[in-house]
Amino acid sequence: MQLTRFERPEMLSNLKSEPFDVLVIGGGATGLGCAVDAATRGYRTALVEGHDFAKGTSSRSTKLVHGGVRYLENLDFGLVAEALEERATMAANAPHIVHDLKFVVPRYQWWEGPFYGIGMKLYDALAGKRNLGSSRGLSREETILAIRGVQEEGLLGGIEYHDAQFDDARMAIALAKTAATAGAAVLNYTRVTELIRAEGRICGAIVRDEETGEMIRINASVVINATGVFADQVRAMDGTDHAGIEVEPARGAHLVFDRSFLPGNEAIMVPHTDDGRVLFVIPWHERALVGTTDVETKDLSLEPRASAEEIEFILRNAARYLSRAPTHADILSVFAGLRPLVRPKGAEQGSKKVSREHVVSVSASGMVTILGGKWTTYRRMAQDTVDMAIRVGALEPRECKTARVRVHGYEAEPKLEAGIGSSRALYGSDARHIASIESTLPELARPLHPRLQLTGSEVIFAANHEMARTLEDVLARRSRSLFLDARAAMEVAPDVAVLLGLELRWTPERMQSEIDAFLTVARGYLPQGIA
Repeated sequence: MQLTRFERPEMLSNLKSEPFDVLVIGGGATGLGCAVDAATRGYRTALVEGHDFAKGTSSRSTKLVHGGVRYLENLDFGLVAEALEERATMAANAPHIVHDLKFVVPRYQWWEGPFYGIGMKLYDALAGKRNLGSSRGLSREETILAIRGVQEEGLLGGIEYHDAQFDDARMAIALAKTAATAGAAVLNYTRVTELIRAEGRICGAIVRDEETGEMIRINASVVINATGVFADQVRAMDGTDHAGIEVEPARGAHLVFDRSFLPGNEAIMVPHTDDGRVLFVIPWHERALVGTTDVETKDLSLEPRASAEEIEFILRNAARYLSRAPTHADILSVFAGLRPLVRPKGAEQGSKKVSREHVVSVSASGMVTILGGKWTTYRRMAQDTVDMAIRVGALEPRECKTARVRVHGYEAEPKLEAGIGSSRALYGSDARHIASIESTLPELARPLHPRLQLTGSEVIFAANHEMARTLEDVLARRSRSLFLDARAAMEVAPDVAVLLGLELRWTPERMQSEIDAFLTVARGYLPQGIA
């Protein structure tokens, strides 16, 4: 398969080349979804992201593509059914990134069998013909066999059901390439500094190329604000009425442990924690990922930090279901993300009660804003948003195609099996181009660190074909090294910087600056108290 051109100089040239039908602000899940949707409908499309693709919330999820089992408790059947439909669509269009994962709910009380058993059958029914697999009851012995490492004392059995898992940051890059292939100009490190108006209507933006300082004017028929938790900041640039809704950020934290805490290929779903939330223990990239929390916050940092209380909460609740209780010393990485929940302005309600549905609003000046939602429903969110943008921008109506658009890297017959521990499989058809680099320079095929899968060939590929511009881009998002083992990522940073610096022609001073900047960020992924 021909290598897709996805290089920053070319994209920057495209951004300057012509007026656009649609300008998308924000390079996370929703913004990238909007760019794919608009471009595949045939609209001239541009997307700008002030930092890196998926730098914020979209790289910090629980790595699940799911219908939302816990929403059944609130009788949100419509929300669950829509998410289950989108789960199936994601799995069909990106099988190299999205795969089936079995979950087990351990039972320690007699009533949990019928209670959760009926709930999971309802979950199956809502998925219909596109269900990934039927739920079933497990005996005590079957439960122990399925989730080795589960707490056996008092265990009666379990309930098994199916959902899907993915790598969020890798999905974001694949979507960016999908949009580019469809003709969109997609660019990271391009920050909006001003919205352009004509006769009271928003008709574009002034953006700053963060690498050169150049200011670029982008004219567009309609502007979409898809900046997640930062949406209100962009809406403030607009300065007109925004339909009485606002973002209610909620922080969710995750801990990452060695795979020995969950040696099997099944995940654990803990239905009720101390605060009534669901907790997941998931196999991911040869690690055990545990999360998440739900804490209201007003801090809109690009690098949100888990509190000491959140870390203790996860450790305490995980210990109840694992035979070996994890401690601070076992934590390989801590990461947190901010959910862009939506509420009516002035409403007083906790984050667990705020709507998980998405909302598309239009300001008095015609800027379209998409708020809320989650990764699983990114495609449907984009469809609704672009439908609205067509009306607002008076564009020629065209049908949405994304339910059948294959995500970049798709292969009808995958050469590598996607799965829990296969990082190279996530590249799909691009894996052969990485292999081509290794055939020329075999030394680049070796992992750069004994505790990480990252190879030199992947670093070079990220620089030349995935628009990686910083050391953090490679170690946090093109690979997931920082999220999987913060200390290992810090140790390998100088070697990665050398490879990346050669490709991007960094000076020695720039190379050292990149290392210093990455180490500053990475220290925040170490558990508090042992940094």
